[in-house]
Order: sequence, then C-alpha cells, then structure tokens
Amino acid sequence: MLVELAADYNILRIDWVKFTFGAIALAVVYFFVARKAVPKVMAVLDERHDAIEGGIERAKRAEAEAEEIRQQYREKLEESHREYAQELEKAKEQRAAIIAEAREEAQVEARRIVEAAHAQIEADRQQALVQLRNEVGALSTELASRIVGETLSDGAAQNRVIDRFLDELEQSDSTQQAEVR
Repeated sequence: MLVELAADYNILRIDWVKFTFGAIALAVVYFFVARKAVPKVMAVLDERHDAIEGGIERAKRAEAEAEEIRQQYREKLEESHREYAQELEKAKEQRAAIIAEAREEAQVEARRIVEAAHAQIEADRQQALVQLRNEVGALSTELASRIVGETLSDGAAQNRVIDRFLDELEQSDSTQQAEVR
C-alpha cells in the first residue's frame, strides 16, 4: 500500500504556488535585508573598522609623540646634567679662587702683623736704649762726681762725660763679643 501511495504522490514534484510564494518572500526579505539591514550593518562594521584602525593610528601617533617627548626629555635631562657639571666646575674654581685669595690676605695680614711687631720691638728697643742711656748717664755722672770729688753741674760737661763713658763701654762690649766669637 505504501508503494501505491508513493506512486500517486511524487516527492520530487514542485508545487508551483508554494514555490512562487517562497520566491516572492525570499525576494522581499532579500530586498529588505539588502536595502535596509546590510547598509546599517556595513555602516556599523565600517565604523568599528574605522574606530579600530583609527584607534591603532591614534595609538601609533600617541606612541610616536610619547617617544618624541621622551627624547626631548632625555635631551633636556642631559643638557641639565651638563649645565650642572659646568656649574659645579665653576663653583670649584670659585672656591679655589676664594681660598687662594683668603690665603693671600692671611699672608699679607701676617706680614703686616710681623712688621708691626718688629716696628714695635724696634721702638721699644730704642726707647729702652734712650732710657738706659739716661740712667747710665745719671749713674756715671754721679759716679764721676764721687770719684772726682766735685759735682758736674755743667750740662755740656756732663753730656761729654756720659758720651765718653758710653763709647768706652760699647767698645769694650764689642771687643768682648769679638773675642767670644
């Protein structure tokens, strides 16, 4: 029975009504998809593509700018290191100059102090010599007055006696020093 039923109904036979309706529906769907949906999908895909490509390009540009800024930073850093080294060298030179100047001033001041001390010593020596001469003169006048037995009241005579006594004293000192040597 199945065979007889199958002989009456051909599976491979096309129903033209269904086929036409299916083709029209397919054409409407194709038209709708091709005209409305595909452009929108393509626009979205193009936007995504542009966004991705643009993002990549922007990232590349940003990376290039960052590299350029990094290079500029490195150059500025190197320049600041060079300037720092130069300033440090200048500071060392200034320090050496200040130290040399201070030493020179100290030596000048030391020489001045030594010279002032020598001058003061010489002045004190001269004052001591004058004072000693006066004391020795007074003592020698008194001694001569006692030895001679008369007073030497005449100032000129007194000065001559003092000078003669001191000259003799200096001569005897110089001969004693010569003998010691």
